[in-house]
Amino acid sequence: MEHKRVLLASDIMSMAEYAAVRAEKRRQMVEIKRRRRVAVGPFVTFFFENYDTMWYQVHEMLFVEKGGEEQIPDELAAYNPLIPKGNELVATFMIEIDDPERRKRQLMQLGGIENTAFLKFGGETIMADPEQDLDRTTAEGKASSVQFVHFRMSGPQIQNFCTPGTEIVLGLQHPNYRHMTVLPEDVRAELAKDFAPF
Repeated sequence: MEHKRVLLASDIMSMAEYAAVRAEKRRQMVEIKRRRRVAVGPFVTFFFENYDTMWYQVHEMLFVEKGGEEQIPDELAAYNPLIPKGNELVATFMIEIDDPERRKRQLMQLGGIENTAFLKFGGETIMADPEQDLDRTTAEGKASSVQFVHFRMSGPQIQNFCTPGTEIVLGLQHPNYRHMTVLPEDVRAELAKDFAPF
């Protein structure tokens, strides 16, 4: 099945329609996200995005902020870049620390972390390309707690990734946060669906 790569205004439900199915959509999204969520180290979690997660995100933003039709173009502009285009994986990764003081200290030590995310498999390392919408590290060197990255791949790399049983390592190699994990096979299989047929 051809996966959608762009969210259009015509894909957006009216808020009355959405309200009627919101609880069911939330349940569906919990299940989808479960197979697209990967923890790396003690306090970073990657969420791999796709059309479905962005469809849900846009509807939630419209539902909560109640900006009506005028809000739709801004939301599409913000979230369409996070839908994989067939040759990449796109992830949001969050630095999740409950204690505000500790979080502030840690974020000050993690400037540039968005440039250190990688996937390693088949003897190759693919470095993440951070989303260019705005700087995710301040001039003072403080990292944002939410980062957006793209892992762009060549045809052979995609084929390798999509091969059942391929060991895929996801990690961060920041001097103050060096952690990695192997993707569970069900996660690898789910993410393989983000690529165009090769």
